[in-house]
Amino acid sequence: MQYRNLGHSDLKVSAVCLGTMTYGQQNRESEAHVQLDYAVERGVNFFDTAEMYPVPPRAETVTSTETIVGNWLIKQPRERIILATKVTGPRRRLDWIRGGPAALDRTNIRTAVEGSLRRLRTDYIDLYQLHWPERNVPMFGGDQFDPALETDAVPIREQLEVLSELVQEGKIRYIGVSNEYPWGVMNFLRLADEHGLPRIASIQNAYNLLNRTFECGLAEIAFREQISLLAYSPLAFGYLTGKYLPDGDGNGRGTLFKGFTQRYQKPNVEPAVSAYVQLARRQGISPAAMALSFVYRRWFVTSTIIGATGMAQLAENLDVWEKPLEQALLDEIEVLYRRYTNPAP
Repeated sequence: MQYRNLGHSDLKVSAVCLGTMTYGQQNRESEAHVQLDYAVERGVNFFDTAEMYPVPPRAETVTSTETIVGNWLIKQPRERIILATKVTGPRRRLDWIRGGPAALDRTNIRTAVEGSLRRLRTDYIDLYQLHWPERNVPMFGGDQFDPALETDAVPIREQLEVLSELVQEGKIRYIGVSNEYPWGVMNFLRLADEHGLPRIASIQNAYNLLNRTFECGLAEIAFREQISLLAYSPLAFGYLTGKYLPDGDGNGRGTLFKGFTQRYQKPNVEPAVSAYVQLARRQGISPAAMALSFVYRRWFVTSTIIGATGMAQLAENLDVWEKPLEQALLDEIEVLYRRYTNPAP
């Protein structure tokens, strides 16, 4: 395993991060703890969760993932674990979280942090992330900004101010954003510099063979401003394994939770997936291994967030770290990318 600086911070995170959004829904607590122990044995020191998890978000299960992780974390040497979690914003109207957060304001962020600390059974959170922007932006499969959807939002400076207070109090160490756009990242950085507030260390966005939009603006920002990409959904919700093609078994979250597949219900997704799957099979490797290895080795990816419901899947995903793709195969991937450019942004 390789370890890399998280943005400008002094945190050294493993190049593979274990995501936990299945814990409490598809994985029982005992299964989750086995996964977490195994990941540590394989060199993973970085774990990502959220107050909203597990997915799909439901009133019956909300926050149970943090509780499961916390019950494991309390038995670990805390200083060896780098833990990330997220605050839920108001855009998705999840009324069972803190009464339906009306805004990413001081009250909501503070309440969310205190709840996460309690469930995670820790005194501090290494990386605290805003799960998605509060302001009007295209969300989870949307790809066009619509001014007609503008609403009032807590200014970014105010969000940074409360996060700064929490850093000063020792409750969080570093801050990050998620599902963010170039305008947002640059304004977080500008306002931090102008007002002596914490700079964001990371951005957690989707990145995979079907969605390489990060390269079209955010990659330059990441390079010039020392912002780490934490790439989530490297297998595109499992689509890049080929399981949802006509000859696939269809067994996965895309079948179980159809409301979360809108990103992939677009015309060019199936032909693109089919082309990538055929390319991997011609090379004698699994489609999942090719898709993961591609993301693992991108120069702007600091850590790739993987998730698994079974131990065999988790072991395979971690094994892929040791198997970089040959340049000839990378060249063929670029040919397909030019043909099927970002079919699932």
